[in-house]
Amino acid sequence: MSLLRYRPEGFDGIRELRLPFDSQELATLRAGEMVCLSGRLYTGRDQTHRRLCALLDAGQPLPVDLSGQLLYYVGPTPAPPGRVVGAAGPTTSYRMDAYTPRLLALGLAATMGKGPRSQAVREAMQRHGAVYFAAIGGAGALLSQCIVNSEVVAFDDAGPEALFRFEVERFPAIVINDVAGGDYYEMVLAARR
Repeated sequence: MSLLRYRPEGFDGIRELRLPFDSQELATLRAGEMVCLSGRLYTGRDQTHRRLCALLDAGQPLPVDLSGQLLYYVGPTPAPPGRVVGAAGPTTSYRMDAYTPRLLALGLAATMGKGPRSQAVREAMQRHGAVYFAAIGGAGALLSQCIVNSEVVAFDDAGPEALFRFEVERFPAIVINDVAGGDYYEMVLAARR
């Protein structure tokens, strides 16, 4: 049974999206759509999220403005010679669920990782008009070829868990949770029953 048959009505191919996001365009995305992302995004894993929230708790400004941005859950490996980054595959998203609603309230437009999100995060995405994308797990070396620039912007001492700014070109992903509450994982599971 092919997952490709579980697509939103009217699906006609891969949608090209520019980063940072336009909120009106985000509102048109539907769970199950395949997209290619081009532009600037930020990265962060557990340690980055803890530090961002600690800054907020202390009343200090964040090192970057997350409004309209995408936060990719990745810890890239060191760049081999001639490359911008090493492998850059997604990490499991639920590990960031405790922090995500707070960052969405600041205007974070999208997150990207792998695996499902908690009910609290899905509700926060609907409340704030945000989406969740899944990147292809196990394909970190391939995904790294879509990253054309990488720089650490905060928390350099955290190594791969630092806050990076990536410039990406045609980075493949799939919309898992849309602003209307659609959940691609649930769609696929329901269709298999």
